[in-house]
Amino acid sequence: MPDPRPRHLALGVTLFRPGPDQVERVLTQAAVVGATVIAFDNGGLPAADAARLARAGVRLLSAGRNVGIAAALNRIAASARDAGAETLLLLDQDAEPPENLVAGLLAALGQLRRAGIPAAVVGPAPAPAAGHKAPAYPRRPGVPDCGALAPVQFLATSGSLIDLAAFDRVGPFRDDFFIDGVELEWCFRAWSLGDGCYCARDVGIPHRVGGGVIRAFGIAMPRQPLFRMATYLRNAVYAWRLPHVPLRWKLAQAAYLPLQAGLYWADSGFRPAVLLRLLGAARDGVLGRLGPPQDLPKDLP
Repeated sequence: MPDPRPRHLALGVTLFRPGPDQVERVLTQAAVVGATVIAFDNGGLPAADAARLARAGVRLLSAGRNVGIAAALNRIAASARDAGAETLLLLDQDAEPPENLVAGLLAALGQLRRAGIPAAVVGPAPAPAAGHKAPAYPRRPGVPDCGALAPVQFLATSGSLIDLAAFDRVGPFRDDFFIDGVELEWCFRAWSLGDGCYCARDVGIPHRVGGGVIRAFGIAMPRQPLFRMATYLRNAVYAWRLPHVPLRWKLAQAAYLPLQAGLYWADSGFRPAVLLRLLGAARDGVLGRLGPPQDLPKDLP
């Protein structure tokens, strides 16, 4: 029977052009979490702040440029493995984890192990943050709850606790997705291989996605820069080609994506350039043209 006890933990934080308060948050986490702390500089970390993190014992990784969230997470996972960690708690620079996050998620993973339920990742329930839409995690059909743990189709990476042995089985995040839909594809892949994804309903964390919320016709979606919305649309369309993505999800997305694209276009003031960019993104998804978005702003290193 697998050992259900909490295993050696690493904390992984992705950084992108962080402000002083965000660096302070990472330093605080490094001081209180009692685990190996790994940060990946995805661009814009001042040298003075990098030095402060290093002095605090943070393992600082960097490719010297913006490689996207998936590649950064893969580098963090490899570093955690090298450090001897068996579980990895992922956060981003904006996350404000509650005091019970680490203990709650380790307890959740232990509960699943004691029940003999294989799990790749457990995560907290999303809590709303002012001015932002909290993500929704659809339930995984046909899979029972385990106490307060609900089987879900996917979880946001930030705030999630990954079993690194399961990560080895499932494989790395898709770096050709670059940024959006990374966690969805990985979690669907985990389920297809027999490793579940569970939401701990008694642990919560606020999520901030985008720069506000677009609302219309009962739909709410994050307001994102155009390159982000286009990358999300491209990756979602490409995911229709993947056999491990459930048919039910593909059908739901086929109905929902045009609505999202239409609302985004309306929010832009029906600008023709926006519509052309979104149509081009959908075409790229159909053709499998992935990788970093071509219109990634030049000031994003």
